Amino acid sequence: MPAPTATELEVDSLAPANSYSRRGFLVTSVGAGFALAVQPVMAQTAISTPIDGLTAGEVMIPAPGGSMVAYRAQPAGAFNMPTILVIQEIFGVHEYIKDVCRRLARLGYLAIAPELFARQGDPRQYTAIPDLVSNIVAKVPDAQVMADLDACVDWAKGHGGDISRLGITGFCWGGRITWLYSAHSPHVKAGVAWYGRLVSPVTPNNPTHPADITGALKAEVLGLYGGADQGIPPDTVEKMRTALKTGSKPAQCSKIHVYDGAPHAFHADYRPSYRKPEAEDGWERMLAWFKRRGI
Repeated sequence: MPAPTATELEVDSLAPANSYSRRGFLVTSVGAGFALAVQPVMAQTAISTPIDGLTAGEVMIPAPGGSMVAYRAQPAGAFNMPTILVIQEIFGVHEYIKDVCRRLARLGYLAIAPELFARQGDPRQYTAIPDLVSNIVAKVPDAQVMADLDACVDWAKGHGGDISRLGITGFCWGGRITWLYSAHSPHVKAGVAWYGRLVSPVTPNNPTHPADITGALKAEVLGLYGGADQGIPPDTVEKMRTALKTGSKPAQCSKIHVYDGAPHAFHADYRPSYRKPEAEDGWERMLAWFKRRGI
């Protein structure tokens, strides 16, 4: 599919926030492999979770404008499972995100990772990150993402998920969405945001950011950040901590943990940024965070 022209990007960025409801889905399969933009993959460290004992694979979820593809993993034959929304990086729902779902499923969760860029294009086909960001990521309205995640919650309710025990976790781009959805949805009981941006410029598609919405947080969120993350300066982390102190009650009970010396994407076991000790510690903190909140 050819990249949009500059004129197309400008028109799209000024489109009404609800224009996504009139769009079809360009991506109808989660596919296989990793995004081209992160090649070569560090295959010697990438974790691969077995599928035996699980029901896992692609599902289609009714959403505004059509059916959205998602990856779902759960214990085979289980019902009334605590449910976790797993939110992708900018690279889409590739093998790493699917494996995170399987890891959660082996612990008893229904894990759902929707392809949230499906109306804008397939991020796995881009070879350069700047092109991916300008042609797809920047064109995705937050309102679209919130509505699509609402659709996932509705789907989970009808497919064995217990949405009274709903959590959300996301990585990089998905970390920011974790904060936003925890302010949007009354169903979320807890969130864990992995190195999601907290402060960014306002655009028509991204009218608010995590530091702006602490007064609206409906769930307690754990933020996991790297002290050497060049894309998320320490002062923005401190700004978020200050905002949490004066936010809603769930905001005041939220927490940010910083791993000194860790880079961005330290949990991404398929990339050179992976840091095993910090990734494993963060995973245990995430599970404990969910467990203490009944998820």
